[in-house]
Amino acid sequence: MRLDEWFLTGEERGNPATRLSAWTTGNLVRPLVHGAAYFADLRAALDRLGKDDLLLFADWRGDPDERLTGDGPGVARAMAGAAHRGALVRGLIWRSHLDRLRFSAEENRHLGEDIEAAGGQCLLDTRVRPGGSHHQKFVVLRHDDGTADDVAYVGGIDLCHSRRDDAAHHGDPQAAPMPGVYGDRPPWHDAQVAIHGPAVADVETVFCERWDDPAPETRQPLRRLRDHVERMDDVPELPDPGPPPGRAGTHAVQLLRTYPYRRSGYPFAPLGERSVARAYHKVLARARSLVYLEDQYLWSTEVIEPFAAALEREPELRMIIVVPRHPDQDGWLAAPASLIGRADALARLRRAGGDRLGVYDLENHAGTPVYVHAKVCVVDDVWASIGSDNVNLRSWTYDSELSCAVVDEEPDPRPPAGARRFARDLRLLLAGEHLDRDPAGLCDPGDAFEAFAASARALDAWHRGGRRGPRPPGRLRPHPEPRLGRLRRALAQPLYRLAVDPDGRPPALRRSKRF
Repeated sequence: MRLDEWFLTGEERGNPATRLSAWTTGNLVRPLVHGAAYFADLRAALDRLGKDDLLLFADWRGDPDERLTGDGPGVARAMAGAAHRGALVRGLIWRSHLDRLRFSAEENRHLGEDIEAAGGQCLLDTRVRPGGSHHQKFVVLRHDDGTADDVAYVGGIDLCHSRRDDAAHHGDPQAAPMPGVYGDRPPWHDAQVAIHGPAVADVETVFCERWDDPAPETRQPLRRLRDHVERMDDVPELPDPGPPPGRAGTHAVQLLRTYPYRRSGYPFAPLGERSVARAYHKVLARARSLVYLEDQYLWSTEVIEPFAAALEREPELRMIIVVPRHPDQDGWLAAPASLIGRADALARLRRAGGDRLGVYDLENHAGTPVYVHAKVCVVDDVWASIGSDNVNLRSWTYDSELSCAVVDEEPDPRPPAGARRFARDLRLLLAGEHLDRDPAGLCDPGDAFEAFAASARALDAWHRGGRRGPRPPGRLRPHPEPRLGRLRRALAQPLYRLAVDPDGRPPALRRSKRF
C-alpha cells in the first residue's frame, strides 16, 4: 500500500513553515475508548516519571481536582507529583472564556497555579482569533534514560470533569454542568489514543512550536499584569528534543492540525493550517464501501460537502454517523444556534445518500441520553482518525486542533479483503459497545450497516411501545431530524454564523470555498 494515497504529502499539508514530518512509520497506536481507560493509562504513565523526565501537555479545559482513577489523585496532584520527583513539567492551557458562559477560566487558571507551585510551568494561552480557542488535547511523556517508555496521548478527552466515564455510561461522579436532559451525571462517550514509537517526537514538535511562539500569551494588559504577579508569564526554554523513539509496531501515523489564519500569524503556520480539512477531502475522495463517523456536532453544509460528494459518487458507499441527541448548550437561542448547522448538514447528506445513510444517537441502559464527544472517523477500514476536531467550520478553520490519523501497514486477514487491522479493529470495538454484541461478524460493511439499523429500530420500537417487555440489546436510537421554527432559526442564524461556527480561512480561500 502506498501511504501517500491515504496521507497528505508535505506539500498537500499546505504549511511549509512547520517542522512536522509528513508522517512516520513503525508506531504502535492503542485506542483508549472513554475517559476512564485514558485516565487510568495516563496515571500509570505519570507515576513512572522521575528526575529529568519530561511532561508536556496542552488542554482546552483542565479541572485540577478531576480524579484520574476512583481512588487516585486529581490531575493537578498527579502532575505536581511528577514535578516534585524532578520531572520537567510544562503546560499550555487555553485561558478560556468566562465561567458564567459554561466555560472554565478559573478552573484552567487553578490547574496552572497548582502545577507552578510544584515547580512546573504553565501558560494560559490566548494566542487565538477573537472568539476562538486552543482545542488541542494531548500529553507527551519522554524519559531521560531512554525512549522505550515514551508515549504521547492525542484525542478528544480533556483533563476535566465529566470525562471519566466508561462503557457502562453511568457518568463521571465529578460532573460538569450540562442540560438537564443528561441527568446529574451526564453519560459521556469519548476517545483518545496512546502513541508509542517515532510519532511521539512529532507530538512533541506540536507542543514546542506553540511554546516557542514569541507572541505574548495574552494581549490584555490586566491579564498580563495578573500573570506577571502570579509568575505565570515566564517562558523558560524547553530542553532540546531527544531522539525519536524507535520502532514499536506497524502503524503509520500522520498528525493533522488546524490553526486559523491571523493577521499576526503563527510563526509555525503564517497562513494557518487546515490539514484536518485537507485530509478529509483526500480520504473521502477514495471512499468506496463504508464511512464510520462519531462526532460531537456535525455542522456546516460546506464542511459536509465531501461526505455528500462521496455518497453521490459511489452507489455502494454506506455511511454510519453517531452524534449526541441533544446539544451541550440549552437556552432559547443557544440550542437552536447549535442545531441550525446540523439540520442543514443532515438534509444535504440525506439528499446524497438516501437509505445508505444511517444517523444515530446513544443512550445508556437506563434510557439516559449519552453525550457523544468523540471525534472518530474510519474510512473503508483502512484510514482511521481520532482527535480533537469536530466536523464543522470552527474545527476545520478557526480553533487549534490536533488529530492522529493511522494507516496500519499490516493487512487485516478477515474478509472482505483490503482492510487494515487497526482501522477495522477500531470500528468493531465501537460497534460492539453500541450494539451490545460480539462484533466479530460485522467486518462486511453491508452487514455492519444493517446491524446498526436493526438495533436502532428495535430499541426505538420498544420505547414507542411503552417500554414493555425485555429491553432489546444495544444503545442506538435513530437520530431525529432537528426541527426549528422560522422565528427561532432567523434569530439564531447570526449567532450561529458569527460565534458558534465561524470561518477562519484566509479571504481568498473563503471566497473560493477551498481549504
